[in-house]
Amino acid sequence: MAKDRKPAGANGRPAGRGGATAKGGRTRPAANVVAPQRPWGLIAGAMAVVVFAAAVITYAVIQVNESNANQVESIDEIDGAEVFDYAAGQDHVTTPVSYEQSPPVGGPHDGNWADCTGTVYDVDIRHENAVHSLEHGAVWITYDPDALSEDEIATLAEQVEGESYRMLSPYAGLDSPISLQSWNHQLKVDSADDVRIEQFADLMTTKAGAYPEPGASCENPAFAADPLTAEDASTPIGPSDMPTTEGAEPTDAEPTETGAP
Repeated sequence: MAKDRKPAGANGRPAGRGGATAKGGRTRPAANVVAPQRPWGLIAGAMAVVVFAAAVITYAVIQVNESNANQVESIDEIDGAEVFDYAAGQDHVTTPVSYEQSPPVGGPHDGNWADCTGTVYDVDIRHENAVHSLEHGAVWITYDPDALSEDEIATLAEQVEGESYRMLSPYAGLDSPISLQSWNHQLKVDSADDVRIEQFADLMTTKAGAYPEPGASCENPAFAADPLTAEDASTPIGPSDMPTTEGAEPTDAEPTETGAP
C-alpha cells in the first residue's frame, strides 16, 4: 500500500509548519517587534531629587553666608558697645553695692553667683550675684519688662536657652529696652531683633582674656530654683568660691564707647 504524502507547497516542496519555508526546507518563527519604552517615572523622580538637593544646598549656603556676615571678632566692631576697666580680684561682699553702671558690669559682688547655665529668670535677680556670674565669663541680658512684648522677651530667651554662661532677667528702672552685660562690657539696644544682640552674646560669652576667672563654674541650681531678687539681702545660696567680706566701696570705671550709637 502506498504511504500518504504531505501536500506540497506552492513550489512543489512539502509545506513547512507554522510559517514560511526557508532554504533547505526549514521554517523561521515570525518576529515579534516590541517598541522600546523609556522609564519616564524614574527620570522624573531623579530630576526631582536633584532639584531638591540643589535647593537644600543653596539654602544652606545662604544661611552660612548670612551667619558669617553677622560675625564680629572684636568689641570695636559692635556699634554702641562700651568698655570699662574693672580689675580682677574685686571684693566679695554681703552688703548692697552702689554700682556706677546700671546694670552693673563689674566691681564688688556677692560670694555666691547667679546660675548662668542658659537660665531665663522672670524676676529682677540680685545684682551683686549677677556680677559674680559676669566674673565667671557669663553674658547677662536684661530688659525693661514694661517696654517689651511677650514675643520680644521670647526672642531674647532664644539667645540664652541651651547656652552655657548666659542668663536673662528683667531689670527694673532700665534706661533702654534691652541691655547686655559681660565683665567690663555693655551694649544697650532698642529692639529684640537687633543683630548686635547676637553679635555681643556670641563674642563675649567666655571670651578669652575678657573676664577674671576662666574655667569657673556657672552652675548654681539652688539659685536657679529660688533666685534672690534685687530687693533681697545677701543670703548664702549654693556654692561660693571664696569667703566674703563685710563691705567694700565700688571701683570707679569710666566707659569707653567703641562704636557709633
